[in-house]
Amino acid sequence: MTAAPAIHLAGLVHRYGTLEVLRGVDLEIRGPGCFGFLGVNGAGKTTTLRILVGFLEPVAGSVRVLGEPVDPGMPGLRARMGYLPQEPAFHPWMTGEEVLMLTGALHGFARREARRRVGELLERLDLAAAARRRVGGWSSGMRQRLGIAGALFASPDLLLLDEPVAALDPLGRTAVLALLKDLGRCSTVFLSSHVLADLERTCDHVTILHQGRILASEPLASLEGRFFQPVFEVEAGGDPEALRAGLAALPSVDLVEDAGPGATGTERVRIWARNRDAAGQEVPALVARLGVPLRRFAAVEPTLEEVFVRMVDGGTP
Repeated sequence: MTAAPAIHLAGLVHRYGTLEVLRGVDLEIRGPGCFGFLGVNGAGKTTTLRILVGFLEPVAGSVRVLGEPVDPGMPGLRARMGYLPQEPAFHPWMTGEEVLMLTGALHGFARREARRRVGELLERLDLAAAARRRVGGWSSGMRQRLGIAGALFASPDLLLLDEPVAALDPLGRTAVLALLKDLGRCSTVFLSSHVLADLERTCDHVTILHQGRILASEPLASLEGRFFQPVFEVEAGGDPEALRAGLAALPSVDLVEDAGPGATGTERVRIWARNRDAAGQEVPALVARLGVPLRRFAAVEPTLEEVFVRMVDGGTP
């Protein structure tokens, strides 16, 4: 029997007053795995997550999580979900250890088992040294990691995370993203972010939400293949102006941009090609006609940022 989707949205609509934030969202996510939820600020990502955990009721549409309908109560379903809001808040007079012990009690853990789990999570999120300090004195990054620990407490089947690394320093960001990627091996991690590089490092599947509608929801490699314009880096000697002008005049080239300094005596540029194969033939032929050495000519790997910009600007496959 096929397992139910971790997330199933059909015709989801939500508005605040007259402002329509979600405009008929259809989405199905089947785990396990780490799934990116991408959109600019104000796209509707946080609203979608709050609907998924039952904090908001949609104006229209149906919502099912782990095969069950979402409603404000859903105690059985809540036990299988972990949620991190964009800005987790805690009672400032409580210690980190007390916050997590309370989380364990709310999940129904026996005290001894809760204490074991608290210790495990504090170590895993690099918070053990601060465990008995009041969280009011913690940095925003530490509070963010405490929120992630709380979301992980009951080893949920589905993790819903709203900008989970937004407040972290580069080292903390790297560690948490690696943790989330690892969790995706056995759970479904639905990770909302507007930082494309974070999703690219962590997720194999991306859902793009723009102006309240789903633009795409598919494997990252598939998106790159459909929306990426071929890009090459060219490094050659000779007259830089002649090289740039010659490249710009080629039928296969859309755009030529400076790519920073090359090796001594060379110019390095990046070209956007209309046709990958044609550019692969025309560029070396041009350099040969100019009679200058070609130090490097290589395709550049696509990035999620380039895919996203093409999609929201109305690019077509």
